[in-house]
Amino acid sequence: MDPVDVALCLAMDVSASVDFDEFGLMAGGTAAALRDPAVLAAATSGPRRAAAVCLLLWSGVGAQDLAVGWMRLDGPDGAAALAEAVENAPRLPPPGATAIGEGMAAGLALLGRFPAEARRLVLDVSGDGRHNAGRAPATMRDLAVQAGITVNGLAILNEEPDLLDHYAAEVIGGPGSFAMDCADYPDFTEAILRKLRRELGGTLVA
Repeated sequence: MDPVDVALCLAMDVSASVDFDEFGLMAGGTAAALRDPAVLAAATSGPRRAAAVCLLLWSGVGAQDLAVGWMRLDGPDGAAALAEAVENAPRLPPPGATAIGEGMAAGLALLGRFPAEARRLVLDVSGDGRHNAGRAPATMRDLAVQAGITVNGLAILNEEPDLLDHYAAEVIGGPGSFAMDCADYPDFTEAILRKLRRELGGTLVA
């Protein structure tokens, strides 16, 4: 793969609290965002005019699967191919605990092995519950910061209305990191659109 401005690992919660309809809303919402011209514009706004994106699904300890390997986002064809891959990604890990730290560890490993040169490395964690198994997310966050990797979060508040506080305190870190929330899964599309614009463009998009 040729060099990119940003390598972005989307790490998506598929624990027991996320049913199949909710997973469909996450995957479909992410695919819709990737088809939005504003996301492609953000991905191609840097000097290399390209980003790379992968999709990691996670639940409990030992339950992390790469659903979509690294794909280049550098034009309409790349955006369409990536959106289709995300939309059709199978829900690979079995439902289980909410091991945010373990999902983060798998995402950081993917970024550490990214097969090209990237100006920025970003881990995007989305989920609807607090960490309750495995390594603490704060430990993984600290390792990411030491490695120069940015960790951002998107908290879905349908089951835990104060989840954003957990993400802000325990999950996010690194250069320009931020946490966002959305009220429920039907709101995920709009939230992930804003998040991807901000992550890929590296600018403060409201």
